Amino acid sequence: MLREIELGFFKCFERIALPLAPLTVLTGTNASGKSSVFQALVLLRQTMVIDEWSKRLYLNGPDLELGTVADVIDKVNGRYEFELGVNTTDEMLHWHFAAGKSRDDFSIDVGTVRVNKDIFGGEAIAKKRLQNLVPEESEATLLTKVLRGLTYLTAERTGPRPTYELRDNEVAKVVGPRGDNAIGILHQNRTSKVEESLVISPKPNNLLTQVGNRMNRLFPGASIDVQKVPRTNFVTLGVRTSDSTDFHRPTHVGFGLTQTLPVIVACLNASPGDLLLIENPEVHLHPSGQAMMGEFLASVSAAGVQVLVETHSDHVLNGVRRAVKGEKTKSSDVAIHFFQSRDIEGNQVTSPTLNQSGEISDWPDGFFDQFDKDMNFFAGWGE
Repeated sequence: MLREIELGFFKCFERIALPLAPLTVLTGTNASGKSSVFQALVLLRQTMVIDEWSKRLYLNGPDLELGTVADVIDKVNGRYEFELGVNTTDEMLHWHFAAGKSRDDFSIDVGTVRVNKDIFGGEAIAKKRLQNLVPEESEATLLTKVLRGLTYLTAERTGPRPTYELRDNEVAKVVGPRGDNAIGILHQNRTSKVEESLVISPKPNNLLTQVGNRMNRLFPGASIDVQKVPRTNFVTLGVRTSDSTDFHRPTHVGFGLTQTLPVIVACLNASPGDLLLIENPEVHLHPSGQAMMGEFLASVSAAGVQVLVETHSDHVLNGVRRAVKGEKTKSSDVAIHFFQSRDIEGNQVTSPTLNQSGEISDWPDGFFDQFDKDMNFFAGWGE
């Protein structure tokens, strides 16, 4: 499980060391760096998957399209280099990436890499084979395995489709950044067991049933059906919103259902030790569903799956708080980070804490306070 991510001269950050927990909630103003934290981790995964023997970090690929080196180096302090670091309780990896004299390339060289206490650079890098961006004899195999296998789900998820492609499980191991593989995974793994603590009635405990149960809680009366199209590599998704109706094509039901389904599939298909990065899980959900989503993500993290979530929803946050107060997870297993534009002193992140009653330690200006500000305005107490 990742305990910290460090960024140096990466995008909008000069330097930041961000503590991570089993459930980490990133929130804050627009364009303040939340997505950049996710992108740093995804760049590592993307490179490992494209070419596990690469000595360069690929900035463009199936997960992310970030452009050139100039696009990802901090515009205020950076020039031709940036740093990414991650660590667990037992392992640490830290990369220094160097562009040489060109900022127009679509990838960047590994300058040095630190694996725990060992630092490799210059000729040491040139003479060694890198596997998953670290020397192949490195012992940091657990950390690279977590990074290589992480699931990244963006806010811009694929909309309803008449059919969904089936792909080999070895090729499509995760739902994909837009959730394109979610329905195929649901069909391929429909009989797989879900972590016992996440199983809800009615049983049995298999992925298809449990995904359907969760969807029914978020969308009362809803049920799903996945069927293979004969003699093709495609499946269809059937959705109904009441037991008294037939299954419909996804295009004939609320948009929120197909936007939420990849989140549920990703979470219930995960195993303890996996890492999930989820942007805006609240997309197209009613406020009550957003709160349930927060509770659900807290339960997933309590089952051993590390979850990093970016959200603009106070309802999702309140769902997490309810999960803490309801003892579905521990307050110490939740980290909250509030991002704002860099101030004169370079500060960008405030990290309120939760107690076991679900109470938040402090509320910086802009931290889910818009409702209060609006009510004060209507009452004539503020601007």
